[in-house]
Amino acid sequence: MTDLLRKGTPERIHWSQECQASFEAIKRALSTQPILIIPDGQEVFIVRSDASNYGIGAALLQMRDGILRPCKYASRKLLPRETRYSTIKRECLAIIYAVGQFYKYLALRSFILESDHKPLLFLKSGKAKNSRLLRWSLALQEFSFTIRAIPGSSNYHADVLSRLC
Repeated sequence: MTDLLRKGTPERIHWSQECQASFEAIKRALSTQPILIIPDGQEVFIVRSDASNYGIGAALLQMRDGILRPCKYASRKLLPRETRYSTIKRECLAIIYAVGQFYKYLALRSFILESDHKPLLFLKSGKAKNSRLLRWSLALQEFSFTIRAIPGSSNYHADVLSRLC
């Protein structure tokens, strides 16, 4: 659906079945549980991110009453050049995007960064073999975070957002 908002698109919109399906999925996602909670500065934030072939998504989460609940969501479509990134670069881009979107909640405090892409566990070490990954790893050094791997099935908040783009 984001293609319909691009500069230079025709004045007349071609509303396809794919657009309708995306619209219905967005309506369902916004009108059903989990409902967003107000971020609590006293609680630990958990950031989850994910990348698909089309977009990146992120969720800022906190534990409330023993349940992991979303505070904020963010997503965007990948640029044409970003769609050619390797999986590890797209996943790392999603982390960089997430931290940037939630910066005001994450700066000057410890948080947990969760990814379903295990090769990204190196990010805290600053020992990347690729220059782009090294730059992104160094950009994250200003933050105090713990990174951990989670199963893909647990990363549904960010996964859905990355696929809706």
